[in-house]
Amino acid sequence: MSISTRNGDQGTTDLLFGQRVPKHHPRIQALGEVDELNAALGLLRLHAGTAESREVAAQVQLWLIGLMGELATPAGGEEKYGRTHTQQVTPEQVVWLDGWVEKIECEGCFKFTGWVLPGAAGVAGGAYADFARTVCRRAERGVMNLAATADSLPNAQPVRFLNRLSDVLWLLARWEEKQASASPAS
Repeated sequence: MSISTRNGDQGTTDLLFGQRVPKHHPRIQALGEVDELNAALGLLRLHAGTAESREVAAQVQLWLIGLMGELATPAGGEEKYGRTHTQQVTPEQVVWLDGWVEKIECEGCFKFTGWVLPGAAGVAGGAYADFARTVCRRAERGVMNLAATADSLPNAQPVRFLNRLSDVLWLLARWEEKQASASPAS
């Protein structure tokens, strides 16, 4: 089967279980924004200078696949999704991210003191973490927009997850910068 089906040439796309919606539908917007976040995390994973950033990015990328499945499920199809797909965003994933906030804040002695200029430290991993954070915030807004419609999500965890993830990404950007400045010059 070819990746090019031409089914979307008229401006619609498939959700799971065959329902078609316009490509500008809030569900497709949110789905696309989470897909962009996954790609941004791939860049962070590739350019990170620390094992912590690579570990977080790799795990979250896997979890985002489950979130994209949830977002691709039409309203009313959640029970069917639950029977056919085991991945969804869980409270345990939010707790896992909370653990990273605590770990990085404690080990890095980071406190929010104001705005930062992404990339100013000259550390690619930090800049990519900041980029992923901004994409995460956009994805969070997209999921919130979907949640505000009649076609909303029954699972409240994706909003909490994305909100916490953006905090982790901000901290990872600072961590990347701190670790790079502590490394001896090569």
